[in-house]
Amino acid sequence: MSAPLSDKTVLVTGGTGSFGQSFVARLLSDPGVGKVIVLSRDELKQWEMRQRLHQDPRLRFFLGDVRDHPRLLRAFDGVDVVIHAAALKQVPATEYNPFEAVKTNIHGAKNVIDAAIDRGVQRVVALSTDKACSPVNLYGATKLVSDKLFVDGNAYAGSKSTRLSVVRYGNVVGSRGSVVPLFRSLAPSGKLPITDPRMTRFWITLPQAVDFVVACLERMQGGDIFVPKIPSMRVVDLARAMAPEAELETIGIRPGEKLHEELIAAADSRRTHDCGEYFVIQPDTEWWSGGLPPGQRVAEEFRYSSDTNEHWLGVEEIGQMIRDV
Repeated sequence: MSAPLSDKTVLVTGGTGSFGQSFVARLLSDPGVGKVIVLSRDELKQWEMRQRLHQDPRLRFFLGDVRDHPRLLRAFDGVDVVIHAAALKQVPATEYNPFEAVKTNIHGAKNVIDAAIDRGVQRVVALSTDKACSPVNLYGATKLVSDKLFVDGNAYAGSKSTRLSVVRYGNVVGSRGSVVPLFRSLAPSGKLPITDPRMTRFWITLPQAVDFVVACLERMQGGDIFVPKIPSMRVVDLARAMAPEAELETIGIRPGEKLHEELIAAADSRRTHDCGEYFVIQPDTEWWSGGLPPGQRVAEEFRYSSDTNEHWLGVEEIGQMIRDV
């Protein structure tokens, strides 16, 4: 585990979600990590998670909601590092319940920032999504606002030790609510729904996402947005990998859905650096005093999009990834 987590107390908001559970298990696999706190709303998921992790004495569970600022102040007391993974992220649900998405994804982000600064948390990493880049749905729009709040939250921290950064990546293989469980359940029927045969997506596994967040805890200066270089895949190739003989039924793009996703927009190119295995988008504000990342600035008008990506997964590679989920 990286040095920033040695002997530290780490709190994960939304810690019973797909990412949270994998991240917490990773933390507990290292005897050097001090204490791990899971904050989430669902007592049943917390109980189930406690059983799976064999009641590790370093593990604590807090029932709470990021909408509740006083509860965050209590939960963040004595915490060194916060990973903010709590969000409402299902596109249809957030389109139908827009104010609920705003309360969790935007107001919740503000509460996390305020509580972290007030309690002297050293490092905060907020998880973002490709849908926050040039958003077309409410979920993406709320996460774009969240990203900006965490970047500019460093101005509120001022001379205090709290530093806040963002990690933005694409679709996680097999996460709850993703297309993989849907295709798996429908495969026996011999027919899979495809919104558009041209559709592409960025693709990352949970272990890769966890590894990247851990690495960024050491790299972060505060105000930076980290984007991993990850492969793209065609949704039709995913369907062929999961059910080679199935008939593919084109049903049309759903409301709030893109044909292709972006992780870096052209407008961000002048602030983006290519650091080899990842990109860093630096803040464009007067308060920024961090040094340059270890990489070269990308070309003007560069955009990192799933349809123009250099790295693609074929049917066989996708199949291997799915079998490992």
